[in-house]
Amino acid sequence: MHDLYLQLTIAILIGIGAGYLGSFMVLKRMSLVGDALSHVALPGIALALLWNFNPFFGAFVVLFFATMGIWILEKKTELPSEALVGIFFTLSLAIGLLLTPEPELLEALFGDISKVSKNDLLITIGSVVVIIVTTSIINRGLIISTLSKDLARSMNVSVNKINFIFLIMVSLVVALGLKVVGTLLMGSLVIIPAAAAKNISVSISKYTFFAGLFGALASLGGIFAARLLTIPAGPSIVLTGGVIFLITLVLKRR
Repeated sequence: MHDLYLQLTIAILIGIGAGYLGSFMVLKRMSLVGDALSHVALPGIALALLWNFNPFFGAFVVLFFATMGIWILEKKTELPSEALVGIFFTLSLAIGLLLTPEPELLEALFGDISKVSKNDLLITIGSVVVIIVTTSIINRGLIISTLSKDLARSMNVSVNKINFIFLIMVSLVVALGLKVVGTLLMGSLVIIPAAAAKNISVSISKYTFFAGLFGALASLGGIFAARLLTIPAGPSIVLTGGVIFLITLVLKRR
């Protein structure tokens, strides 16, 4: 029972952080960036498994340097971030598949929340607080730069700096969620709750709130469904998010 409470707490916190960040990613039309970044983390997970340290740290270090590379190249080459993320995604996936030990490959791809520890809980609490506080501070700049980069610059909003901070927060939540849903499914935990929230929201504040709430509900319902049906928690969480999305879609049409 103690393990269940630990898993639920970690999953709910990550769901809140992923949904909240995902709301801004959907607004900025960056939904697939979160999915691609989760694959970029695979080499870091592989190194963590090989050298026996917490996969979160391996994943976040790789994601941080990848984000730095994307940010610098975007400024130097004027290529869109989606194209650069795609390049890093394919290269990292190839390297990760070569490095990851075969017995642990399934865990890296789909996650295994049963292996979380109290240290993971502390890391999750601290990281989600950082994500929500930091994103709340820069959310005005994020929204303005989404509407118009020229408008943002005229209001002295540092678009490049805000985008970099935002990408770091995305990297952080992706690194957190890999142990829960794995590299293949983490993008869904970012995208689906935000898309569901967009169906029923009439203001930005309600939109970000519902995105975080739906992320938490998907995690909560997914873990209970996984226990009940004896299936892996990662896919169960994603499918629960899909059910929530379909419900909001029906409500929207009414």
